[in-house]
Amino acid sequence: MEFGFSMRGQYPVGTDMQQSFAKACELARTADRLGYSYLSKGQHYSSTPLQALQQVPFLSRIMAEAPNIKLVTGVVLLPLHKPLDIAEQLATLDVMSGGRLVFGSGIGYRDVEFKAFGTVSKDRGRRFEENLTAIRRLWTEPSVTMKGTHFELDEASCSVMPVQKPTPPFWVGANVDAGVRRAARMADAWMINPHQHVDTIERQLGVYREALAAHGKPEPAALPMMRECFVAETDEKAFRLARPYLEAKYKSYHEWGQDKSMAKGDDNLDLPFEELAEGRFLLGSPERVAEQILGYRERLGVSVIIPSFQSVGTPHEQVLDALHLFAESVMPKVRAAI
Repeated sequence: MEFGFSMRGQYPVGTDMQQSFAKACELARTADRLGYSYLSKGQHYSSTPLQALQQVPFLSRIMAEAPNIKLVTGVVLLPLHKPLDIAEQLATLDVMSGGRLVFGSGIGYRDVEFKAFGTVSKDRGRRFEENLTAIRRLWTEPSVTMKGTHFELDEASCSVMPVQKPTPPFWVGANVDAGVRRAARMADAWMINPHQHVDTIERQLGVYREALAAHGKPEPAALPMMRECFVAETDEKAFRLARPYLEAKYKSYHEWGQDKSMAKGDDNLDLPFEELAEGRFLLGSPERVAEQILGYRERLGVSVIIPSFQSVGTPHEQVLDALHLFAESVMPKVRAAI
């Protein structure tokens, strides 16, 4: 089993962003030294009331701090972009990192982002599929002619090709059943989101595996799962330290409309913290968190866990402590039990 960690790069308004990035570099160096396998960075625009560092430049700089870690775009909001631009940006990232890119993508959900990029939510599925198809072709063909609804490639070529052949891994994030089927059809793996309850994920993995079989595809080489996580010496301490920051994060998600893009029956994040945490978050002592991860492995078959220790406002030293404790106490317990 492999482990990564997610770096949000989101901070409260008024935070010194240069200092915040310096701390992010320290986290990356520490994770590399502790043996984490993946580092994931998301993407959002117009993030009020938060400040946010952008994905590609962030990963381009952070790769130097963590030379052994795979870099996950978790996720590129693909319907907002043009395929040739993303293909060249990410191929450059793969070259600069020596072939460490994992291309994670998703369809997005925030109207403010769609409007700012000149599109609308109802077109996101079609734009996503066209873009993903075009990027795969640009990375594997010397010249591509393809007409989409929002772009036209006329014997276009990618100015730089990825190091990984035939392509870097394609991971697709999805919340609803249609998106899960799309991930099975178009990607190398479904990137399981951190928001859904484990019961929903178990049901959707049935949907995913049925779709894989329908398209004649095997189980993915890696099945990644993202989770909110905080680990401390005791369960009580972990809950106490994580609670205010996770509550604030999920209040923001609710205000942004994240709920609206989730699976029916599991589409309300405006819940009391105890109810929100149950079946969603990895919180507790090393023993408790290791037990939860082993439960996910047995129940779901996941092979990569990508925790996020950092919510908006979480003190840097708390994140560092959790990063250490997870690597030094949780990861060995999980691996010893497998």
